[in-house]
Amino acid sequence: MSKIQVIVSATAIIAASAGVASARDQIRIVGSSTVFPYTQAVAEEFAAETGAPAPIVESTGTGGGMQIFCEGVGEDTADITGASRAMKKSEYDLCTENGVDSISEAMIGYDGLSIATSIENEALTELTLAQVYKALGAQVPVDGELVDNPYTKWSEIDDSLPDTEITAFGPPPTSGTRDAFVELGMIVGCESIPEMAELAEASDDEDFFENNCSRMRTDGPFIEAGENDNLIVQRLEADPNAVGIFGYSFLFENQDKLKDIALDGVEANMDTIGDGSYPLSRPLFFYVKNAHRGVIPNLNEFIDAYMADDALAADGYLAERGLVALGDDERASLQEAVTSGAAMEAPAE
Repeated sequence: MSKIQVIVSATAIIAASAGVASARDQIRIVGSSTVFPYTQAVAEEFAAETGAPAPIVESTGTGGGMQIFCEGVGEDTADITGASRAMKKSEYDLCTENGVDSISEAMIGYDGLSIATSIENEALTELTLAQVYKALGAQVPVDGELVDNPYTKWSEIDDSLPDTEITAFGPPPTSGTRDAFVELGMIVGCESIPEMAELAEASDDEDFFENNCSRMRTDGPFIEAGENDNLIVQRLEADPNAVGIFGYSFLFENQDKLKDIALDGVEANMDTIGDGSYPLSRPLFFYVKNAHRGVIPNLNEFIDAYMADDALAADGYLAERGLVALGDDERASLQEAVTSGAAMEAPAE
């Protein structure tokens, strides 16, 4: 094929994509269940203020959202995806392979991963990350060996804990919340167990903790509850002795029903999440498909609304829903990059 033919073909593809995309009058957003309530709030505010059709916001989980977002360019593909972790190199490569070669990354603020229980549960108020790992890890150290997790009650882990069954509702493997919980909670908790440190030292595995501490148990006490965190809230109401793992915003919105379990002596709140002292704090993101800017009606205006101080500042309406705001300088840099359509660089491996 000649150079002229290549140019003509590429131009035709772009024109066709743009023509098809413009037939859709609603913005389509997918992604993280944790980012979902923030994006939904912006969507509702945007529609009320402008009279434009409210964007369609779907809670698909971070991993599922990335797969949908990276399917390609055009009317049948999503415009934005929310994420409770940064985009992976493999996801960026998938996007690029499918023609999504310009993406803006927006880190909108911070969230904490809460381990919560019913307000009726007076016995369980605090855990260490080591205890969390022993309760939920697939394998734990017993008498110097790594064995399948034998613990069924909290009191079997530590006699200071209640003599109740271990029941924990949490996110599935496709969720960014699950990824963050494994990285910030499970692996860190595992590393803090002296017996695990001894096993790691005796092994020849440089990635011992990642290889042995990343798996959640599958024998009953840990229950995957899907991508809808509201269902976990309902289950904790039904079972006061159970615990749930989800974003801080869901705890924040349900303080009349749930209470936080402090981790390593630190409670989850906006101050501890913002300053990083809470061990399960993490940044939240959304990603924009830049090829859809100026093609999908109202997309640029919606992005401007999401980036506005009214939404993202410490006194903005998203903070009222539990988002921990960025500092003023950091937020200003974010706003400039995202509203201008600056493309992110490929993530590191």
